[in-house]
Amino acid sequence: MSKIVFLGDLHGNFVATKAMEEEIASIKPDLVWFLGDAVGKGPENIETCDWVREHCDLCLKGNWDDFVYECYSKRDDPNQHPFDKENVYFGRQLGEERLNWLYSLPYESEILISGLRFRLVHGRPTDQLLQGYDGDEKFAQSFCSIDKKTQFDSLICADSHRPYVRAMHEGYAINTGSVGNSIGVPRAHGLLIEGDLDSEKISPIRFTILSVPYDNQRAADIAIATEGLPMKESFAKEVLTGIYSR
Repeated sequence: MSKIVFLGDLHGNFVATKAMEEEIASIKPDLVWFLGDAVGKGPENIETCDWVREHCDLCLKGNWDDFVYECYSKRDDPNQHPFDKENVYFGRQLGEERLNWLYSLPYESEILISGLRFRLVHGRPTDQLLQGYDGDEKFAQSFCSIDKKTQFDSLICADSHRPYVRAMHEGYAINTGSVGNSIGVPRAHGLLIEGDLDSEKISPIRFTILSVPYDNQRAADIAIATEGLPMKESFAKEVLTGIYSR
C-alpha cells in the first residue's frame, strides 16, 4: 500500500510549510504531489516556491501562480488595474526564473489508486471554486478534463482553503485544504491517501486529512514586518483567526 501526500495553497507562509514538512517526515510518504498556489498573499514566497521545487514529485499551477506571473509580466502597462499593480510585488520578490518555472507548470494531472481514477487540479483558473457545500451538478463539471476528452470517477483539488472529503455517485471529491492560508481552522492542512498506486483493481483506500498546528503568531509577525507586502494586515488576520478578510 502506497502513501501519497497531496498539498496546496502554501501562499508564502513558510512557518506553516516547515510545520507540514515535519509532519510529512513522520509519515514517510512514497510521493508528495502539489496542487498549486505556491506563492502570493504571504511574505515568504521565495522560500515556499523553492520548497515545492525541492520536495514535491509533481507540481500543478494554481490561480495565484498564474496571477503573480501575469501581474509581473504587465508591470509596465499604464492601464494595469491598481490591485494587479500592487501585486507586482510578488513577481519582483520571486524573480524571473522562479516566475517562468511557475508559469511552465501544467494545470491538471491524474492518478490511479485502488481502482479509482482521480483527476488532479488546483481549481481556478481552469475550474470553478468548489466548496464542500456546493451541489452535485457543480462538482460534476470538474470530473472532466480541461479538454473534455476524459471523464474521471474521482477528484482531488485545492483552492477552497478548507479540506473536505465528499462521496459522489461512483467516487469521491476531496480537497487538500491549505497549508499556509487555511480558512476555518487556522492550521496547516494537507491530504494523505493510502492505497494501491497504479492499480485498476478495486481495493481498500484510506483518506486522512492532515491538520498540523504551527506558530501562527510568528507567521503573522513576519507578514506585518515585511515591507511592501500587499494587504499584510488581512493576511496576518487570516493566519491568526482562519477568518477570510479580503
